[in-house]
Amino acid sequence: MPPPLPNPLFAEAALLPAGWPEGLGRVILDAVDSTNAEAARRSDAEAAPFWVMARRQTAGRGRRGRAWDDPPGNFAASLALRPLDGPARLALRSFIAALALAEALEGLTGLRGAFALKWPNDVLLQGGKLSGILLETGPGGLLVVGIGVNLRHAPPAAPDAAFPPVALHPATGHDIDPEALLDALAPAFAAWEGRLAAEGFAPVREAWLARAAHLGRPVTARLGNGTVLAGRFDGIGDDGTLRLATAQGMRMIPAAEVFFA
Repeated sequence: MPPPLPNPLFAEAALLPAGWPEGLGRVILDAVDSTNAEAARRSDAEAAPFWVMARRQTAGRGRRGRAWDDPPGNFAASLALRPLDGPARLALRSFIAALALAEALEGLTGLRGAFALKWPNDVLLQGGKLSGILLETGPGGLLVVGIGVNLRHAPPAAPDAAFPPVALHPATGHDIDPEALLDALAPAFAAWEGRLAAEGFAPVREAWLARAAHLGRPVTARLGNGTVLAGRFDGIGDDGTLRLATAQGMRMIPAAEVFFA
């Protein structure tokens, strides 16, 4: 009987960068339609967890089915994992992803405090949207965490965008290679994932709030049904919901588009 073929997800194991988390797959592609779609196609119980990064994404997706523009030089990667959690707890990975990304960017640029977090998971730079994070689920408990970052190019602003897009290099002069960002992001995400498993959401929540944009200030929240609520951003709950202090009292909002007043 011929020997089994090696798993391509781990074929580069001998070439993994220093600090890469043990047992985590790493796939680098020249081009793909969507890293989230590719991660889902490659996933199986034995392979997860693993990252898929593409230097060019031709059909990237954002939240609510929006297209995500991804010209060469920007970052597009997805993490496939199978957490043993219920649906509500799965959503907490959006906070982990935003935290890990902010830490990775700070480490690579040295720009401490330059990156702010907007509920639930956007990373802001100089008041503009630097990144997008999309969580999708699949069969067998699969969770795919997709992350896109405007490293070199910012797309045109959408008419209904809460914030104008911004790109790292034009805004700061720092030119980061996408693969270098992946190699900083993966261990940062793994570290926060480990803390979530060991300590619960409390330390994630505390660290996220320390970077939260517009905390304690007026915001408006546009709900999925079109309702718009105005109030003070009063933090997040133990389950990641937005705490909005309105004239009618405190509202706990699980999903909304947030705009700064």
